[in-house]
Amino acid sequence: MSTGDRVTRVAADLLAAAAVEGPKESRSAKQQLDYWARVGRAVTSQHSVAHRRVEAALRGDLPMSELSDAEGVVFNAETNTRIGLRLSATHFGRRLAAEGVSTVALNDDGQLIEYRPDGTARELS
Repeated sequence: MSTGDRVTRVAADLLAAAAVEGPKESRSAKQQLDYWARVGRAVTSQHSVAHRRVEAALRGDLPMSELSDAEGVVFNAETNTRIGLRLSATHFGRRLAAEGVSTVALNDDGQLIEYRPDGTARELS
């Protein structure tokens, strides 16, 4: 299997967005994801003054108010992506259970399930 054929997991929201945006550019969802990835790689590999300014703002070393409009767009995209990645990697149910808090969530079938700190769960009617 070549690296181009490797199975990769993609966030559902990105796949859904690619399925909507791809056909507008005569691309499949996969082609749209590839396109976005390549554009993102090209943007992040640039060590231009603008890129360094955005990185400085992300670190808190430069006030956001000093970014240009274009830099602000990149800053917002970076921030949204970083937040999304952290949220997807955090299991809030486990974290809250460790603190003794019950949580309620939808399961894959769309049913409300209560998850208790003792590890038990029950369907809510």
